[in-house]
Amino acid sequence: MDTERLSRLAAAHGVATSYAPSPGRRVDVPRDTVVAVLAALGVDAERPRPRQDRLLPPTVVRRPGQAPPEVPAGTVLRVVTEDGTDRDWAGGPPLAPGHHALYARTPDGRAERAALIVPPPRLPGPPGRTLGLLVQLYSVLSARSWGMGDLVDLADLASWAGHTLGAGFIQLNPLHAAVPGAPGTPTDPSPYRPGTRRFADPVHLRIEDIPEYAYLGAEARREADALVARAAELRQAVLREDRPIDRDAVWALKLRALEIVRQVPLGPGRHAAYCAFLASQGQALEDHATWCALAELHGPDWRAWPAGLRDPRSPATARARGDHLARIDFHSWLAWLTDTQLARAQRVAQAAGMPIGLVHDLALGVHPHGSDAWAQQDVLATGMSAGAPPDAFNERGQDWGLPPWRPDALAERGYAPYRDLLDGLLRHAGALRVDHVMGQFRLWWIPEGAPPDRGTYVSYDADAMLGVLSLAAHRAGAVLVGEDLGTVEPGVREDLAERGVVGTSVLWFERHWERRGKPPLRPAEWRAGCLATATTHDLPSTAARFDGDHVRLRQRLGLLTEEQAADALRAALGESAEWLEELARLGLLPRAAGEEQRITAAYRYLARTPARMVGIWLPDTVGDRRPQNLPGTWQEYPNWRLPVADGAGRPVTLEELAGSARVARLVRAVREEIARHPTAGA
Repeated sequence: MDTERLSRLAAAHGVATSYAPSPGRRVDVPRDTVVAVLAALGVDAERPRPRQDRLLPPTVVRRPGQAPPEVPAGTVLRVVTEDGTDRDWAGGPPLAPGHHALYARTPDGRAERAALIVPPPRLPGPPGRTLGLLVQLYSVLSARSWGMGDLVDLADLASWAGHTLGAGFIQLNPLHAAVPGAPGTPTDPSPYRPGTRRFADPVHLRIEDIPEYAYLGAEARREADALVARAAELRQAVLREDRPIDRDAVWALKLRALEIVRQVPLGPGRHAAYCAFLASQGQALEDHATWCALAELHGPDWRAWPAGLRDPRSPATARARGDHLARIDFHSWLAWLTDTQLARAQRVAQAAGMPIGLVHDLALGVHPHGSDAWAQQDVLATGMSAGAPPDAFNERGQDWGLPPWRPDALAERGYAPYRDLLDGLLRHAGALRVDHVMGQFRLWWIPEGAPPDRGTYVSYDADAMLGVLSLAAHRAGAVLVGEDLGTVEPGVREDLAERGVVGTSVLWFERHWERRGKPPLRPAEWRAGCLATATTHDLPSTAARFDGDHVRLRQRLGLLTEEQAADALRAALGESAEWLEELARLGLLPRAAGEEQRITAAYRYLARTPARMVGIWLPDTVGDRRPQNLPGTWQEYPNWRLPVADGAGRPVTLEELAGSARVARLVRAVREEIARHPTAGA
């Protein structure tokens, strides 16, 4: 196929044949990349099949009151709404938000059906202005947790933050279930490469909070008590011996404890609740629990399982379900327990007066070895990985190792897989943060085995993706927060804002990039529709940023040469001086200010912006200098395994946070600043 025909074919399927990494520069995508990506979309570039002449696309998206899709003259359009009402499109009131069915029939009898998504006109956004805490749950250890933060710690944190600090929300890292490591290999600790995004990880369970734990027999109690004692040793290793959090050791203890507790029969009410949960979660839970059971037998990479088991719908898998029914039930029970403890945490947050409560985080994708990749092979792109092209921040590009959704397959399914995922995540959430929200518009696909710079962009139907997303949030009464940091295509932020999706703004990035010298934005110049914060899980803590310690860390780890470090440190200290000057100009920072005063000034600055949500990075409240994740490292740094610590690196427990005068001073200063600027930015 010649280049021109290939370009037309690629364009018809949303595959880019070139891209612009920077203004005025265009890069052509390698031909073999285009061919491979088309193949992953089911298109043979050498022998493409003619596209079907359809009356309707597989999925139609229309906002309330919007005109129907164009169809041939004389075609009758009828809608069957979610409640079963059969109506003519043009008759009656505008369609209500929902997932409906659209039917088209021509005068000659030709008929088609399409999924019809009607999103809400606009989400209302956060209620008023509120502050909250940004938290990596595993990092918040209490005196009772088993070596890492858990869901009861989360409930305690929410109750304290709501009642005592006046916080309106707790934003969490993704709590999705991970893919366990193979024997001798640790579990990937990144919460952004989960095995499934549908179900939370039972490693977050508090064992003693399971009702059946109280009814253990004498022998089972002795074994459980021994596990509790070993868990205390894990906790002390983190809090007193400066060891990283050992997720696998924690899970080994909890898994055995859960196996013991499972021997206690459920009472009638609990049994009925469990059965109702099984029924509500349906095939998705059965698939996930089956994968968990088979992974224990054959290893965590389903692609290496016996051939018959690689297909979740095969006769061999059906037989395996019957053979291992008890273990599948065990993993289903774990999902239910986790759901119940998560539900309690949200109820506690709301009871503490939080208008939002828990803000869950939706990771961009899933691990290729996990249960979602196994169960959803029909809607994930085989042999592809999502990532990012080379840019100013990473000249080689990035490969995140996440198989992307197939936009064509989602459309054919009426976006049901995405809808089901979102409905599950929003069960116990007041808001949802969408990581890399640009992925609702397009993603960089990299063929397996190719370097990141040999990928290309694949477009998604943003109206459909955002329609499903906003409809799920609308029904849950939840706020949507889009992570729109970095390079964003023109019009994306405006589109999100029009839909009521809150953006993300980080202090250090809010500048007039178009002006000479790139001066910081004044508080009044910030957008109102954002979650404003001083840092994120992927960035240096505020204490480290102000004195350039994040550069020194990279040099200590051998990631920068001495010359590179010297240049980077000069730039970092220059940027810090500029912000300190701005904070002083606004009267937020006294002369000879110390570290605590600098951090407080940064957050008071955020409170003066119009931002509807002001997020305080929990480690900043005690002067923690270490990032939770240092991008570009794997073995060099304990990413995703550090407890919250003070400026000296001493771990700080949840109880110590609750009793800390420093924490109280910072939050009180931010709360008072918000009270003085109720409309902000003025």
